[in-house]
Amino acid sequence: MSDAVERRLADLERRLRAVEDEQEITKLILSYGPLVDSGCADQVAELWEPDGVYDVDEIYMAGRDQIGKMVRSSNHQGWIQGGCAHFPGPPHITLDGDEATAVAYTLMIVNTPDGFTLRRATANHWTLRRTEAGWRAVNRTNRVLDGRDESPDLLASHFPGATRFRRDAR
Repeated sequence: MSDAVERRLADLERRLRAVEDEQEITKLILSYGPLVDSGCADQVAELWEPDGVYDVDEIYMAGRDQIGKMVRSSNHQGWIQGGCAHFPGPPHITLDGDEATAVAYTLMIVNTPDGFTLRRATANHWTLRRTEAGWRAVNRTNRVLDGRDESPDLLASHFPGATRFRRDAR
């Protein structure tokens, strides 16, 4: 085979791997909502590395045991029994070898006596790692989008060189 053909094949293999990695990461992120809303605690926890962190502004969980415990909690089971949906937006993924980051949004919709209501909209930042078992979350940080600077800062942190415009609060 010629050097040119070998280079083209190597480039094609690299590009295909990137597409496959993005697809696997997207599937992982998008599986969180259906798994957590159906109460599949073990499968939710397995989305993370064994010592992975899930940091929500309402609760901080370190390790799969704590993540699974959150899904089994009476609070979370109450959301499921009352009717809820964690609806994720599509992630923006940046790959760096066996590491990746992603940002996305999640809407939590709950059933109330008046119908379905948006409980919260959050900014999500994921740090992921390729493992022998596939891609897993190392850290997921969620912050509610309620006007605090921390939430848009979390989104912007995914984009190198991004500078947020901030209106003068005076």
